[in-house]
Amino acid sequence: MATSTQQKENTLLHLFAGGCGGTVGAIFTCPLEVIKTRLQSSRLALQTVYYPQVHLGTISGAGMVRPTSVTPGLLQVLKSILEKEGPKSLFRGLGPNLVGVAPSRAVYFACYSKAKEQFNGIFAPNSNIVHIFSAGSAAFITNTLMNPIWMVKTRMQLERKVRGCQQMNTLQCARHVYQTEGVRGFYRGLTASYAGISETIICFAIYESLKKCLKEAPLASSTNGTEKKSASFFGLMIAAAVSKGCASCIAYPHEVIRTRLREEGTKYKSFIQTARLVLREEGYLAFYRGLLAQLIRQIPNTAIVLSTYELIVYLLGDHAQ
Repeated sequence: MATSTQQKENTLLHLFAGGCGGTVGAIFTCPLEVIKTRLQSSRLALQTVYYPQVHLGTISGAGMVRPTSVTPGLLQVLKSILEKEGPKSLFRGLGPNLVGVAPSRAVYFACYSKAKEQFNGIFAPNSNIVHIFSAGSAAFITNTLMNPIWMVKTRMQLERKVRGCQQMNTLQCARHVYQTEGVRGFYRGLTASYAGISETIICFAIYESLKKCLKEAPLASSTNGTEKKSASFFGLMIAAAVSKGCASCIAYPHEVIRTRLREEGTKYKSFIQTARLVLREEGYLAFYRGLLAQLIRQIPNTAIVLSTYELIVYLLGDHAQ
């Protein structure tokens, strides 16, 4: 009985720590997420650049001017938001993000734990295939339940501030989606989120492999006490950042497609149709718009989430003892 109670308390502690870590990470990295979402959008204002084109047949040798469009970079989008909309716009969508982070973590870890129990009875216990299937199942359920919140967040991040007009808050945005698109509107981009499960699986597979390598490393066995805990902590932080970075690079196109599907009143209707349309109209590089902002965001976000999580577990764990 005591063991069962202790397990429940331990689970609640980790869920609370994970939710706190995710919340702190969401607050600090929100500006980068807003920039990333703007870069992914089809409504991004492309800059017109004029390149000189020399015609050798002309006597004077004067060049003709050829206009072309280029995608603004991360710093250019940041500057534009600050100049035209103000610093507060860098935190658009933070409300639904904070509302969704803690429950999404709770749902994910609960589903992952339950799925792991089931798959351990089918495959070799605690094997890589058990971790992969458990992570995939948990991500599927979490994405299905949390999609309405992430949909509202994306809409708010895409909304540009117009002088004289008040921007919508979370409830107003949700009401607008329901009035204009109905309940189905909250599930736009869900197919792209399902495709993004591959990112979770890739991340988890790489992370588990790196964690195994860290445990077998000579440094882990040679150090003792505080040094060992410190090395292990930073090792896991680096492993998480590397695995998430690799997974983001591989599976990133689904995020661009998901953002396009969540835009209001656009020509994008389904996952395959959106992928074909983006490829035909904008080329392969359009699938990687905002990738730099995503990678820059993931590294500090992973560090903040992990450090907050570990700190809370350490403090509350010691206090409970």
